[in-house]
Amino acid sequence: MGGPVIAAIGESYSRGRSVVAERPLTVVVGIAGLLLLFDLGSGMATGRYSVSRIGRFVWDGLMYGLIIGLAGIGLSLTYGILQFANFAHGDYITSGAFMGWGVTYVIAGLSSANVGHLLLVAPQGNISGGLLEIGVTSTPLAVLVGLVVAGLATILLVLLLDRIVYRPMRDAGGIPLLIASIGVAFALRYVVVLVYSTRTRGTTLRPPGTAINLVDGPLLIDAHDVTLLVATVALMIGVHLLLQRTKLGKAMRAMSDNRDLALVTGIPTERVIRWTWIIGGGLSGMAGYLMVLWTGTIDYQFGWLLLLLIFAAVILGGIGSVYGSIFGGLVIGIAMRLSLVWLPTGDFDLVAAFGIMILALLVKPQGLFAGRTTA
Repeated sequence: MGGPVIAAIGESYSRGRSVVAERPLTVVVGIAGLLLLFDLGSGMATGRYSVSRIGRFVWDGLMYGLIIGLAGIGLSLTYGILQFANFAHGDYITSGAFMGWGVTYVIAGLSSANVGHLLLVAPQGNISGGLLEIGVTSTPLAVLVGLVVAGLATILLVLLLDRIVYRPMRDAGGIPLLIASIGVAFALRYVVVLVYSTRTRGTTLRPPGTAINLVDGPLLIDAHDVTLLVATVALMIGVHLLLQRTKLGKAMRAMSDNRDLALVTGIPTERVIRWTWIIGGGLSGMAGYLMVLWTGTIDYQFGWLLLLLIFAAVILGGIGSVYGSIFGGLVIGIAMRLSLVWLPTGDFDLVAAFGIMILALLVKPQGLFAGRTTA
């Protein structure tokens, strides 16, 4: 009995030595992560860190991560099927959010202000979401219709851009498409500035929250949090079912694995590309709308700033992987907020997000879900 046990211990020791020798950075990152977790656990146990504050960081990180993951699905699909990184994706998010919130303002405030001002999300005057009492509990129909319009309007926008910009140069390769997407991003951003101005504005009336009592204080969760959670999870499940249970999903997976083989076997590749834009555009517009609902503010560049985090999440999960982008979004979102336990101000949370991305590239350059493009 002792011989096999000793042999197994020796084999494990040899493997451990080889990992340390071949991948020392992986070991260092793992040790650092364990030390941070130990510090967090011991700090909460001894009262050095507030449990309610940690709970708030984790909850906010989850909300942020769900938005990043939902928006990242479209970016991953575009890369997996069209083979280029779409830098205009963040401005799709912004454009869809503005159009959706314009409709929400019209429905909620039609009797209170000029329709033109409402459609432009109150660029002037004293109109605001708070004054109009816009929220999930106070104006549920306006919010629901706005969410749907944000998705549909973004779909129309991305299909139009595909027709005008991307389709004529689709066979030119990934680099020309990437450069074209940068031009589209700048063009869209300044169209948004021209139409909606650079003003940051409030959009909603924050509903009262429900207190969840933790060890040393309450964690408040309101209807906007729950709406974001339910909507993003439902949309993610819908994407999963589409990819796994439908002919379109199977065609998308086949085309992502090998586009030439998919074309030879009779898969209508142009139809698959069109549906890729539809799904990705709809999800990006709704992700932008939900983020504005959650944060309560909107401006012309929030989608561009969010895009940087989306890229970090997609790279962490494995670029081209739908499930990797969801997982990466959750990791980035929670890590960003939890990093505030150790970092001095909220201005440093982006440093944590991109630090994780860089470490992931150093430790596993292909991403955590490498090779799993849509499955």
